[in-house]
Amino acid sequence: MSATPELTDPFEIGGLPIANRVLLAPLAGIGNWFVRLQARRYGAGLAVSEMVSSFGLHHRNERTLRELMRIHPDEHPVSVQLFGHDPEVMRSAAAIAADAGADLIDINMGCPVRKVRKTGAGAELLRDQELALALARGAAEGGGLPVTVKLRSGLEPGERSGFDLAVRLAEQAGVAAIGFHPRAARAGHKGSPDYALTRELVERIEVPVIVSGGLKSAAAARDAYEQSGAAAVMIARGALGNPWVFEELTGRRSEPPPREEVVAELLWTIDRAEEHFGAERAARYLRKFYPWYTGPLEAPAEVVDELQRSADLARARDLVGGLREPLAAA
Repeated sequence: MSATPELTDPFEIGGLPIANRVLLAPLAGIGNWFVRLQARRYGAGLAVSEMVSSFGLHHRNERTLRELMRIHPDEHPVSVQLFGHDPEVMRSAAAIAADAGADLIDINMGCPVRKVRKTGAGAELLRDQELALALARGAAEGGGLPVTVKLRSGLEPGERSGFDLAVRLAEQAGVAAIGFHPRAARAGHKGSPDYALTRELVERIEVPVIVSGGLKSAAAARDAYEQSGAAAVMIARGALGNPWVFEELTGRRSEPPPREEVVAELLWTIDRAEEHFGAERAARYLRKFYPWYTGPLEAPAEVVDELQRSADLARARDLVGGLREPLAAA
């Protein structure tokens, strides 16, 4: 039996070289170009975009194209995740994503959110495997790129529709890799992921299986990698405000970052958000980012509260800069 590869070892997805086995998962409403670039700066071998509507691309929605299809030259390789329920629209969207610079196309077949499922997309595709196969084939034909699929183990706890679909996608639709979250869609983020089921999938199909779900820390990711036998791990919420997790997993860091580094990274994020959205929208968008960074800094509640309410990026930068040193207790 061959030795388990190290997380730092390279691998391939559909012939595309990936520098290591630590990936940034798609983060809905978050994973734009600068979040992906941040993950790549800290060592992620590949970053996947937030979900992009195939219909939005097909109909060339201006905001979808301008904001979600922006790819920084330093973030390659990059995967664009699409969602939808129409194979011809998916074909068209994949072509547009390829023209925008995507290196891979990923299809979301696992999102448990009601507003996505009620359109027939996301995890709802586990109910219609023929449609799911047609979507994967359409994306491959339209984009001319390797296609991957991210899905859940099933819709309800204990059933394996996602496992069965993953096998068919690999064997009948030619997908290049499977991102596997071994929890039922109904479970959301609750309960323990079934890494034994992931290992069963690894042993069943020839293409790489990338394990995700519940990887909130470097230790959890290493444990999932060992238990599942997967080709790679995909970090989602564990990377929020913590790009250093990629350094931990690739052996570049063994200690938490110092305060100055955390502050500098948050200031970098503020700058990139302003670059992307403009000052007014960035001020609102960043409100969900601040707690991810200020929590580890043990920022005073009044500072966090003012950041959350601030519409002024200059004031936000002043508040963040003031966290370089711990504030004295009152």
